[in-house]
Amino acid sequence: MSTFITLCNFTDQGIKSIKESPHRAEAFKAAAAKMGVTVKEMCWTVGAYDFVVVTEGTEEAVMSALLKVGSAGNVRSQTLRSYSAAEFTKLLGNA
Repeated sequence: MSTFITLCNFTDQGIKSIKESPHRAEAFKAAAAKMGVTVKEMCWTVGAYDFVVVTEGTEEAVMSALLKVGSAGNVRSQTLRSYSAAEFTKLLGNA
């Protein structure tokens, strides 16, 4: 399983219904779980991004889950593949 960090911003539509954000987050967790994706962390933030999501799963499953949530029109996102220290150390050994 791979880990991904997704940086999200609300769209105009998403900010208009901001009070529904916690409910939408729970719905995303449930939908993601059905797709084989674990939501490890979800944090609302202050700054350049409105919230950050850490997920774990196959690339295909995570991207499918994020495309599904993006198609609802409430958020725009940027996703980064992340590596643990152990995974990164292994990569360095191959370099």
